[in-house]
Amino acid sequence: MSLMTSWVTSANSDQTPFPLNNLPYGVFSRGDEWPHCGVAIGDMILDVTALEQAGMLYLPEDEVFETAAWNEFMDLGADTWAAFRKALTDMLAMGSDKQKAVEGYLVAQADVQMQMPFDVVEYTDFYAGKHHATNVGTMFRGAENALPPNWLHIPIGYNGRASSVVVSGTDIHRPWGQLKGPNDDLPRFGPSARFDIELEMGAIVGTASDGPITVAQADANIFGYVLLNDWSARDIQAWEYQPLGPFQGKATATTISPWIVTKAALEPFRCDTPAREFELLPHLRDVGPMLYDIDLSVEITPEGGTTSTIARTNYSEMYYSAAQQLAHHTTSGCPMRTGDLLGSGTISGPDKSQYGSLLEMSWGGKEPLTLETGETRSFIEDGDTLALQGAAKGDGYIIGFGGCVGTLLPALETPFKT
Repeated sequence: MSLMTSWVTSANSDQTPFPLNNLPYGVFSRGDEWPHCGVAIGDMILDVTALEQAGMLYLPEDEVFETAAWNEFMDLGADTWAAFRKALTDMLAMGSDKQKAVEGYLVAQADVQMQMPFDVVEYTDFYAGKHHATNVGTMFRGAENALPPNWLHIPIGYNGRASSVVVSGTDIHRPWGQLKGPNDDLPRFGPSARFDIELEMGAIVGTASDGPITVAQADANIFGYVLLNDWSARDIQAWEYQPLGPFQGKATATTISPWIVTKAALEPFRCDTPAREFELLPHLRDVGPMLYDIDLSVEITPEGGTTSTIARTNYSEMYYSAAQQLAHHTTSGCPMRTGDLLGSGTISGPDKSQYGSLLEMSWGGKEPLTLETGETRSFIEDGDTLALQGAAKGDGYIIGFGGCVGTLLPALETPFKT
């Protein structure tokens, strides 16, 4: 597929992340106004809440966009998703007879504040990147025991905190927690000294389910994708994770990009999962290309300093697709709801320049990385801004997500409110 042209001229650049081919969904606000749902097109946003209020959108239900979240729209189902996308494309395409009626509902992206694009109902994070799992396992258990025995057979995950998910641009305080280093006789309570990021993609469940579903059904139930940064306190995590896995080390925050890129926009970029050592059981087997060719990167900017790109990788490195993760999640009969968020797990490639966490880049702090400024980092320092970027590259256009950005602030003087 090549670039689709729009009468919104900024959408026709081969550098914009938001051409007519994309049309991602977000929520924005201006000043003290109530947030509105919008669609990114070039450097503008089409205000769909205002369009609905003006009677210019035709949906199966009324006031779908009054809640400043895309959950109610997602709940309308795949037929409505497709019809709505076609209507938007017709409105915004070059030569559209709706241009005069619609152009007054455009808002400059530079003039707004982005909000959470949907209400996160529940959040599950997976551990489904083989290079990442192998690297971390090698650090802590040795190369011969890097992967747990179950890892090549099921996508491993844990239930995170939906309340901790925040939109790009939200600052994060360094967390406090219980810590015990290798030379400590007893645990102590203090700020995390090994705070990290994880480069991930997040899949959003659009269609609810009440029992087990197939991989094909799971793929159909996914509404779209966001970039996702699973902030991680490695020292808190190291002390707490046995025997039940991550808890407070993963509960500080999870940042997502502001725009939901729909599955429909990503269809041209589907690709296969990597070759497998063992054939998966029938309920988890691939039913076609299940991943997407999406270039990803990690940038770090010290306070007042210069931005350094410290990693480049691709979503195609994942061992399990979001559809396989979702299908596995339902096998016990677990209900999945509209607005559930699934984190992919850290996306790392085979080379050091492709690692998706500082834990890997610095090999547990033993090999600090050098930034463009000459500064070194083993883990994130106060004042550092971390930004995840992602884009699928087509013929003369790209499909982008907007940045997934957060700045680490110092730990609070005391974590307890008085």
